[in-house]
Amino acid sequence: MNSTAKVVLGILVMFFIVKTCGSCDSSTSRQQTSSSQVAKTWKKSPVDELIKELNGEQNFSIILFDMDANESGSDYRHQYQVLIQKPDTVLEKKTDWKEVDEAFFSQHINDMGMEIATKKDGKLTKQAVPAGYNHYVGNEKYGRWENRGGSSFWAFYGQYAFMSSMFNMMTYRRSYWDDYNRGGYYGGSRGYYGPNSSNPVYGTKSYTSSTSGKSSTWGSKPNTFKDRVRTKVSRSSNQSSRFSSTRSKSSSTVNKRTSRSSSRYKSSRSTRSRSGGFGK
Repeated sequence: MNSTAKVVLGILVMFFIVKTCGSCDSSTSRQQTSSSQVAKTWKKSPVDELIKELNGEQNFSIILFDMDANESGSDYRHQYQVLIQKPDTVLEKKTDWKEVDEAFFSQHINDMGMEIATKKDGKLTKQAVPAGYNHYVGNEKYGRWENRGGSSFWAFYGQYAFMSSMFNMMTYRRSYWDDYNRGGYYGGSRGYYGPNSSNPVYGTKSYTSSTSGKSSTWGSKPNTFKDRVRTKVSRSSNQSSRFSSTRSKSSSTVNKRTSRSSSRYKSSRSTRSRSGGFGK
């Protein structure tokens, strides 16, 4: 190959590399812009804000006390019940209604009446569990297991009797509590709704069928309305998951293209070095 042909070939190779890298840079730039937009719109949930406010406490529970949505299913709200465990008492308060985004509402749509964040002996966990499980049920300071009709149930001592109605404790069997503690749920990320997930003992569907749940805002809504909201947030959640998966695949493709371009560039440089440089 004469010198002129080598020069032309070198120019063509360099043009291809620059064009390919330019496309990669453009794709990367678009992804960075998208990530930046997500970062700007993301904000802490009300639960995260509550956790921050309670940072000085060693033991507390945050319960999803009630929830609501408007008729169009575009505005979502939560109300929380906060319990702070002290050496000689338990402090309880309910928050005002808090606006939440659709993703957070969807995440906890089955968790009404349950703890969704707990701090025990300074360790924080975010797990949907029956209210009272992490601090009070099974703790002999607050009550004891009693046999009723062949089954064992938790009963609070007199000074803590208010917790029974507050937690809707009628369904808190010893067998369920044992299942939670021995089934690998405790301290993990999986929510616990009872021994049969298809027929929940705890959570939204169970709580809103109880007397205390029916008096809640969500419990008083028609089933047709609740079903519409469930369908809407479920669909949005699935779309969000597919978008995240697509972004991940796109990022992988860009990385592969960049790697191939880099490999070609190195190969080109190696060829020029062996031939003594262009024009020789």
